[in-house]
Amino acid sequence: MKTLADMVLLGDPRLYEACAPVVEADLPHLAGWVADLHNVMSEVRARYHFGRGIAAPQLGIMKRLVYLNLDRPMVLINPELTDHSEAMFELWDDCMSFPNLLVRVLRHQAVTVRYLDEHWQPQVWPVQDALSELLQHECDHLDGVLCTMRAIDQQSFRWKP
Repeated sequence: MKTLADMVLLGDPRLYEACAPVVEADLPHLAGWVADLHNVMSEVRARYHFGRGIAAPQLGIMKRLVYLNLDRPMVLINPELTDHSEAMFELWDDCMSFPNLLVRVLRHQAVTVRYLDEHWQPQVWPVQDALSELLQHECDHLDGVLCTMRAIDQQSFRWKP
């Protein structure tokens, strides 16, 4: 079982790599990966008091897999964002891979995420505002993009004690 000590931290080259799709041959590993993601997210919440989603590469699992825990746990396999709104908004973004750093970014107000659920069934989920930002952040991880790379300018960084 992976723990917070297994979190891939800022500067690790794996965070800048694009992930491979989850394929049906990976399905026997899925429950273990999801358990690891859930466990580490729980530890982050207990220690740093934030965390709504985690992407598999943050634990060194180089697959297109996102785990969310909002009002209930959700697994997004091979998520793709479509229908990006023209409307944008600014916010201070945080990340479990650098939990004491906030980064000012610009995100789409709304997107649609297409993904496979844990039963390998296709799903379509239109989201906006906070969920839109969260899914853009997590899907960026799958493409090797960090919010530090999306900073609005050089003054868009803040230390969070």
